[in-house]
Amino acid sequence: MDEDGADERGFLGEAPARRMQGQPAGGDKAHYLGHRDRLRERFAQSGGEGLPDYELLELLLFRLIPRADTKPVAKALLARFGTLGEVLGAPPALLQEVKGVGAAVALDLKVIAASARRMVKSEIREREILSSWSQVLDYCRAAMAFEEREQFRILFLDKRNALIADEVQQTGTVDHTPVYPREVIRRALELSSTAIVLVHNHPSGDPTPSRADIDMTKTIIDAGKGLGIVVHDHLIIGKKGFASMKGLKLI
Repeated sequence: MDEDGADERGFLGEAPARRMQGQPAGGDKAHYLGHRDRLRERFAQSGGEGLPDYELLELLLFRLIPRADTKPVAKALLARFGTLGEVLGAPPALLQEVKGVGAAVALDLKVIAASARRMVKSEIREREILSSWSQVLDYCRAAMAFEEREQFRILFLDKRNALIADEVQQTGTVDHTPVYPREVIRRALELSSTAIVLVHNHPSGDPTPSRADIDMTKTIIDAGKGLGIVVHDHLIIGKKGFASMKGLKLI
């Protein structure tokens, strides 16, 4: 915050503009305002189809930084993180390393990211998961692809294969998450779940299953067999894609 208690959004534009010495009292329209109007009109006409990532990000930043040229900020964020998804998935501390992004704007971007995840999750809640597989993958990518540490997530399903619960059981390091098969099965029994989908992310970006991933999955499968709990799949999520152990015929 600055001396007046304003956050960086105010610093960049919410405070009244200061007239420079010699500038006409009437002031002239900031150059970026016409650009904003034109970009909003393009979005209204196309619904965002055909707009590059930096322009969609600009549209988001219009509200967060209302009286400044946001194109340089949008391009700097994409240069640092790569894609719009990676920008929204980046930790607040790293977002704030980009010029023009302070704590308040970083928090607002995380709110947008959380809203997007909630929207995607609503697409799979109470649906038959196996017939909504693309939505499941979209949700898992949104929730986990850009995490800096490994997470082990479990989707618990009922006898209709509808989602009962979605829980992160463990969070580990950049390349390892401790998984306890007995705890996985115990939690499934608590929820009266008859089937589960295992999901974890690889922060390295490469979703290729490791030998440890395969062995752990087989241990959970064996532990659930006698109790009527089926493991439908183990998905590994990376920044650029995913791997399905069932699809790879590893389980």
